[in-house]
Amino acid sequence: MSGAALGLEIVFVFFLALFLLHRYGDFKKQHRLVIVGTLLAWYLCFLIVFILPLDVSTTIYNRCKHAAANSSPPEGSNMTGLYATATPVPSQHPCFKPWSYIPDGIMPIFWRVVYWTSQFLTWILLPFMQSYARSGGFSITGKIKTALIENAIYYGTYLLIFGAFLIYVAVNPHLHLEWNQLQTIGIAAANTWGLFLLVLLLGYGLVEIPRSYWNGAKRGYLLMKTYFKAAKLMTEKADAEETLEDVMEEVRKVNESIKYNHPLRKCVDTILKKCPIEYQEKMGRNMDDYEDFDEKHNTYPSEKSLVKLHKQVIYSVQRHRRTQVQWQILLEQAFYLEDVAKNETSATCQFVHTFQSPEPENRFIQYFYNPTVEWYWECLLRPWFYRVLAVVLSIFSVIVVWSECTFFSTRPVLSLFAVFIQLAEKTYNYIYIEIACFLSIFFLSICVYSTVFRIRVFNYYYLASHHQTDAYSLLFSGMLFCRLTPPLCLNFLGLTHMDSSISHQNTQPTAYTSIMGSMKVLSFIADGFYIYYPMLVVILCIATYFSLGTRCLNLLGFQQFMGDNDMTSDLVDEGKELIRREKRKRQRQEEGENRRREWKERYGHSREDSTRNRNVHIDPKESNFSEMSTNRSTSKYTRANNRTERDRIELLQDAEPLDFNAETFTEDPLESESGRFYHETQMLL
Repeated sequence: MSGAALGLEIVFVFFLALFLLHRYGDFKKQHRLVIVGTLLAWYLCFLIVFILPLDVSTTIYNRCKHAAANSSPPEGSNMTGLYATATPVPSQHPCFKPWSYIPDGIMPIFWRVVYWTSQFLTWILLPFMQSYARSGGFSITGKIKTALIENAIYYGTYLLIFGAFLIYVAVNPHLHLEWNQLQTIGIAAANTWGLFLLVLLLGYGLVEIPRSYWNGAKRGYLLMKTYFKAAKLMTEKADAEETLEDVMEEVRKVNESIKYNHPLRKCVDTILKKCPIEYQEKMGRNMDDYEDFDEKHNTYPSEKSLVKLHKQVIYSVQRHRRTQVQWQILLEQAFYLEDVAKNETSATCQFVHTFQSPEPENRFIQYFYNPTVEWYWECLLRPWFYRVLAVVLSIFSVIVVWSECTFFSTRPVLSLFAVFIQLAEKTYNYIYIEIACFLSIFFLSICVYSTVFRIRVFNYYYLASHHQTDAYSLLFSGMLFCRLTPPLCLNFLGLTHMDSSISHQNTQPTAYTSIMGSMKVLSFIADGFYIYYPMLVVILCIATYFSLGTRCLNLLGFQQFMGDNDMTSDLVDEGKELIRREKRKRQRQEEGENRRREWKERYGHSREDSTRNRNVHIDPKESNFSEMSTNRSTSKYTRANNRTERDRIELLQDAEPLDFNAETFTEDPLESESGRFYHETQMLL
């Protein structure tokens, strides 16, 4: 099994990162370099989290082996005969290889490759790819030029700081820094920046994750929050539609002004390809290709303005498509939660859905997750499961907060993570060590990474599921992961006292801490910032518990879900009305489809037979003449007829009103619909 565990985890983590990226990104529409860059960043960060427990168990075995090799029998003792077999050295140091042991020399090389690749991605490549992805240039050269200009200040700031530091070292005769020390200073600077952001995200996640599960067990809480999201999303959806209309109007003006033989026509065609299909058809009908651009002395837009317009088109189309998809997903979620609320009082113990799922379910799932099982899970078991899970996660959060405040104490050992690992180290229970390390670092990672997935910086950074995340947000998330994961792992090693700079013991360090170098070069960071700054997590947890950040955002005008707020109640009522309207609309659509299906089944065959008999008695000459006249008229008025036919189809499809009047809405809509259907049938008969 030597090295087999490492290989299995490498493969497993790759597919895990690929699955998450497929959920948030769009492999078909987004650029391949964006997908590859984001996948590599996520993969390396997840890999560090999964491989670090193997490094801990291997280090504990190496320490045991080193202690056994250094132990020697008393001087002058006879090591032959019965004494040699009675008290062997392995009995004092029961060192045996763990099942996941990694041979010497592999882990240092592995960590160097992973760490420096992630740092190259987060500080150099991904920022450049962000600017490249958001650029509105029409060529690769133009996009690269724009990306270099946007990142000039970003890169120049770091070069200026690093250059000033080198000049200070060169001028000061008391400082003699070698390459390894400069490397350590660079690593310490990156980890300090990451630790600063890590504690902020960790303080939010330690409280919000257990609280979200506890609130999810409350009856009606998720439904009220869904109503609140529906009201906010409808506002965002309307704003996205309005923005798209304004941008498309600008594109229409540009399309009409720049004709087919204009030098910038290729740029306009590129912009049109990014527009929705319905707008492309409208602009194509109004295009006159027989008018030269130089016949009229008009003012034409410059290439720079077209680049800006191209960027606006990409952003507005992406935002409009994302809000449309999110609205449909939110509707399905609201309908399902309303079904759960209705089925809680059901006496049949059968879960009944208002609307059938549009996608056919798997037969295997239908067999095991039948309506009875679904009712017991949704109405009885799930709330209790969420409560138990919330209690367990709260206990983990308390352990993390206590350990963050006491991990610097080595005598006595107060950090609970260090206590658990040291107890297992005495018995060399490698399975327990790896499980404890994995659960600990996995919980820390969930608290940090889930916050990265939840936060939203206006419309610039937002990770939306169901393939609706734009390229800029994907790359930005990769940057955050690469900057947060190394300090997260160092913080975990400090909590378990596996970092020699924390434990102050002359023991063999882990392979991960060995590549970080000795922090003695920057003692004020190693003995100050790394020790005392994580204590700030206590204040952040208290602030998150009392929702201070949410209240501040509410005061600034950013509506947040709060149960004791009038604005929240108004938005919940508004969202409830929106969901009710969409539900009635869908019910009318289903009723209309059922009526059409019933009409076709009842009168479709007789109508086809009568049409077939009537066509048999038509004169051939008359049919030929009608065909010729039809073809002539069609060729002459194709565009007008198509438009008229399209309008007629739209009117037929949109026969039901978009809104309704509560005063005229009857108590039983099925009765009125059935009566109207009966009168129509009698008239036809």
